[in-house]
Amino acid sequence: MHLHLRLTARLIALFLAGCATVGPDYVPPEKTIPEKFNTTLSEDQKTKLTLPETGKKADTTITESTKQVTPAMLADWWDTLEDPLLTRLVEWAIRGNLDLQLAQSRLREERAFRGIARAGLFPTIEGDAALTRQKSSGQSGSGDEVDLYSSGFDASWEIDLFGGIRRSIESAQASVEAREEELNDTLVTLVAEVAINYIEIRAFQARLEAAVNNLESQDETLQIVQDRLDAGLTTTLSLEQAKYNLENTKSEIPTLQTGIEQGKNGLAVLLGEFPGSLAEELEQYQKIPTVSVEVAVGVPADLLRRRPDVRRAERELAAQTAQIGVATADLYPRLFLFGSVGLESISAASFFTGPAAAFQLGPQITWQIFNAGRIRQNIKIEGERQNQALIQYESSVLTAVKDVENALIDFANEQVRRQALLKSTQSAKSAVSLARELYTAGLTDFIGVLDAERALFSFQDQLALSEGKVTSNLIRLYKSLGGGWKPLMQDAPQIVIDQQQTQFEEL
Repeated sequence: MHLHLRLTARLIALFLAGCATVGPDYVPPEKTIPEKFNTTLSEDQKTKLTLPETGKKADTTITESTKQVTPAMLADWWDTLEDPLLTRLVEWAIRGNLDLQLAQSRLREERAFRGIARAGLFPTIEGDAALTRQKSSGQSGSGDEVDLYSSGFDASWEIDLFGGIRRSIESAQASVEAREEELNDTLVTLVAEVAINYIEIRAFQARLEAAVNNLESQDETLQIVQDRLDAGLTTTLSLEQAKYNLENTKSEIPTLQTGIEQGKNGLAVLLGEFPGSLAEELEQYQKIPTVSVEVAVGVPADLLRRRPDVRRAERELAAQTAQIGVATADLYPRLFLFGSVGLESISAASFFTGPAAAFQLGPQITWQIFNAGRIRQNIKIEGERQNQALIQYESSVLTAVKDVENALIDFANEQVRRQALLKSTQSAKSAVSLARELYTAGLTDFIGVLDAERALFSFQDQLALSEGKVTSNLIRLYKSLGGGWKPLMQDAPQIVIDQQQTQFEEL
């Protein structure tokens, strides 16, 4: 027995001496985040609006600062809007959103798979005990009935000679990290969607306020026309025009109210609540959170490396690279140690005596000598999957750059548009007052008042939409940079750290 054990130990040492991890070692892709964005908004740069009708430059300008966007700034980007209710809604969503909970569950599932992969490094031990009654055939045996008592332990252990198990652990670890990035990506999307929905509600409320104010003003105009008609100073045509202008404005109110209620319902679902749960919080109208014309636009392109979807694609590439090693290991022999020890007896009295003891011990080598090329084809499959993962990573980088470029230009141009609409609205207000005075004095006809009131309502409605778009575009810019991914920031709010502790627990 001792000689057998020594031979087994020497055989294991011989194999371990030549042990290697087959398959390619992972090398991070060289692709390539650009050094800077194509859309450059530097200090003292002035963006002018070109009027398509004349080709001339408008006098509306935007001057941007070059304050650098940093991970710390991205941590709490919604604080730049200075809206306590929005901050509370974001924290509420992090606690209750179901998509975030689903992503957390998937992460825990992936960690369990990693545990299964790691278990391959250790022996498997099984215990059994049985009491059976047996009767042999009377034709081929004695025909006697006997009781058989047995118990024992069986153990097996695969020695990872060529690293197949280690590669599977490497792949599982990378997959866990990919799921962590998926959770981060879900968080980034969630906080952005909560903020955008909130801004849309405020924009609808601003449009509704403009409609109600114009309705009151147009009702006053209708009364003026009625008084002048009663005095014989105007025609019925002017009265009917005032009426349909009033009713047209009134017809916009139900649509705006519908938009507000649907926005509240959508926001409630993002928070993990039933529709109607936010009626009290959002009942009072508040102005759209606005940002300064001078906005932080110093955006280093390297920030894109922090985007969770880019990081996830890179981790998925790492996981797939390790799978090539798992497949390649099937080309080589597999070494197992197996053994069993137990007791067998036909009598309970002699079950624990020396003669009842039995054992088996030894190494086992298996090797697929012929498989019609199945293993090599599987290696090719895993290689192509690695290539697909690399393409997906490169695609995610391109998409990230596109998202930031689009968000930068959208934000800058909407700022210009908002400034133009602000001036248009101010002029329209003056035009309404002047047209009324001239009409009341009998110096102009009613069509001037009608046009001025229509223009004012239109400009106020567009201005509310534009103010919402400016803020929403800034939110999209922060989202495109991976903003809201709290574990990047050392000073992240405790509410988010508490929510994600399980995500970044020790491996």
